[in-house]
Amino acid sequence: MPVHLLTLVLSVFFGLAVGIIPGLTATMSVALLTGLTFGFPREIAVISLIGVYVGALSGGGQAGILLNIPGTPSSAATVLDGYPMNKQGKAGLAIFLATAASALGTIISVFFVLFLTPPLSRLGLEFLSFEFFLLALFGIVICGNLSSGGTAVKGWIAGFFGLAISTVGLDTIVAYPRFSFGNTNLMAGLQLIPLMIAIFGIPEILKVFVKTNEQRLEEIKFKIKDGISVLRKNIKVIGRGGLIGTFIGIIPGVGEDIGGWLSYWSTKSSSKTPENFGKGEPAGVIAVESGSNACIGGALIPLLSLGVPGSTSAAVMLAAFIMHGYRPGPLLMSDTPELLYQVAIFLLLASISMFLIARLITRFSVKILVVKKEILMPIVFVFCILGAFLVRGSFFDAQLVLIAGFVGFLLSYAKFPPAPLLLGLVLGRMAESNMLRGLLLSGGSFMPIFQRPIATFFFIVILFLIVTQIPFVKNWFSNLRKKKNKEA
Repeated sequence: MPVHLLTLVLSVFFGLAVGIIPGLTATMSVALLTGLTFGFPREIAVISLIGVYVGALSGGGQAGILLNIPGTPSSAATVLDGYPMNKQGKAGLAIFLATAASALGTIISVFFVLFLTPPLSRLGLEFLSFEFFLLALFGIVICGNLSSGGTAVKGWIAGFFGLAISTVGLDTIVAYPRFSFGNTNLMAGLQLIPLMIAIFGIPEILKVFVKTNEQRLEEIKFKIKDGISVLRKNIKVIGRGGLIGTFIGIIPGVGEDIGGWLSYWSTKSSSKTPENFGKGEPAGVIAVESGSNACIGGALIPLLSLGVPGSTSAAVMLAAFIMHGYRPGPLLMSDTPELLYQVAIFLLLASISMFLIARLITRFSVKILVVKKEILMPIVFVFCILGAFLVRGSFFDAQLVLIAGFVGFLLSYAKFPPAPLLLGLVLGRMAESNMLRGLLLSGGSFMPIFQRPIATFFFIVILFLIVTQIPFVKNWFSNLRKKKNKEA
């Protein structure tokens, strides 16, 4: 129906616009729209919520590619190869690959939503406290390895610094104030969005006035067939990202961040030229976007079958579904079976619409490259401060951007990668609360880690990732890889 299609297009466009603006996340966009859909018919409400969810998660990559400032936390990994592609004059190609991979990753997850919802949801239920704690550490270690430019220790330091910052505020178990010094703003904790804007945005703005001799970027126009050719070469990357993102999305509370990073790590690990990643490798952009967007469908699987959201955005979706009279959970197929098929169809249409609308937006967004950075960055600075303020309407958050931005600039100057720090902030609460809960249940013992298969698996993988960064072990693996490539 025309009304349904118009609603879908407007919702996806709104989501893309929100995602592109640093600080306005997918969760926020869904939350903003939930209240507005109160009086809508149920189908229209579901269409609009799914459209804005898909659009916002996809839009975050454009800001990262063009400005080196991710629009959403989940697009932080896109910056690793997306911004170097921009510096090579391939911003249009990078955005095309990002949006196409986002759409294809979402489409892959749709099939899992339809056919594998009940059996795959049981996998998420196998994750208990220590599994979630180790999963958070796993994400930070991977992120540190991938974003540090060969110096993994710096990446780990940044990641665990983010974990430390996340402990500011009330304790997650007994609500005891920590590092707040009697300040009520600090008792509420340091908010993720202002810190994300600060550590990515402010250093990039300040660099413009330090590097006065930097040349303006020139966009190299590309043909659609060239972009399609790159996608064909990386079809395995898209498939792998779709599978990884879906399975990560199923795990309650994890979200799109780890889905994108894990997809990037697996792609780099299996590549014959891993040294190209972080320098403008198209496969890196494709891996992140397909993995993070596949989490959309994955996060909806436990929501629909068990009533347990797989991410924070899905949690807002759950509230919206209940508000409109749906009952996600074990009784879904007997009470409101149409919701499953509506979600699958609307996800499919939203991903296609997102790609087409993003193609139109790209024609205008790449024009940013012709604007002098000395003019552009002060405008970006205003949006950064505004984005931080709008999250809670707090002047403290705006002040936090300035203070944390200066610290972020110092870390950037010392070559500490910002992405692990951000991921540490994102996963900090999850890691701390689950570690403390696990210790309370086990009487202060870490032994359950070695008594549960999934926890043991993550512990071994984390240990492997750390050991393989020891110089002589790293050289041995590098020589082994070169030997295999020669034989091939």
